[in-house]
Amino acid sequence: MSNQDKNQVETTGHSWDGIEEYNNPLPRWWLWTFYLTIIWGIGYTIAYPAWPLAKQATAGLLGYSTRAEVVEKIASFEEMNAAVEAELAAADVTEVAVGTDVHNYAINAGAAVFRANCSQCHGSGAAGNVGYPNLLDNDWLWGGTVDEIAYTIQHGVRNETDDSRYSEMPKFGADELLEDEQITQVVEHVLAISGQEHDAALAAEGAVVFEENCAACHGEDGTGDIYQGAPDLADAIWLYGGDRETITDSVYNARFGVMPAWGERLSQAEVNAAALYVHNLGGGE
Repeated sequence: MSNQDKNQVETTGHSWDGIEEYNNPLPRWWLWTFYLTIIWGIGYTIAYPAWPLAKQATAGLLGYSTRAEVVEKIASFEEMNAAVEAELAAADVTEVAVGTDVHNYAINAGAAVFRANCSQCHGSGAAGNVGYPNLLDNDWLWGGTVDEIAYTIQHGVRNETDDSRYSEMPKFGADELLEDEQITQVVEHVLAISGQEHDAALAAEGAVVFEENCAACHGEDGTGDIYQGAPDLADAIWLYGGDRETITDSVYNARFGVMPAWGERLSQAEVNAAALYVHNLGGGE
């Protein structure tokens, strides 16, 4: 037998168009590395949490926990910020000067509070949505100064707490306070004072209906009263929509938006931080 025959590598038996596949052995360094990774993987699952069980994963012999690590880091940051947070909690929000450490901390902390608790309704950019006010403009019910914003955040709107902002619009149609014809007339009047297309004859009759039923809250000229929670009907800003159909629905069934009393869920420092952050967005007064 020739040396060439002795050194001939066996094939796998696979052949394609006369081309055979050699059965070359894997390099020993590669095999040992592969075996070591298996051993390391088994050791890792023993030492650290790994295998999912019915209620939780195996704890691991080292007792490591990512949750505990996060809690420890949060505690360390809370300890570092304890002094400035205590100062923020005790501060009069109207006297927190821009550029101070307390104000800078409040803006950053308030942004986090807003994203976690407020953005679901008011939007991530605070531009609001149908039924949820835009916090970037100057059209505010209940007032847009920083202390008024803080009060609204603290006590909320139309909730079950004693100190919440509260107003309630009558259901003029559902409770049969007005006839359908009168509702049609007053809707045309609202369209007229808000500068939209309207039926002039119906709007003239609706002005009388408005004066007798709506002016006490919205004002004779329809510009509203923010401290009664009565919106301005003469501008182009609408919380639920300003078209004829939506206004009719508002008059007929009324609106009753509710905001939680965040003072029951957030610390005083978080409430103050959120108020300063929202006011810093540029809306309000």
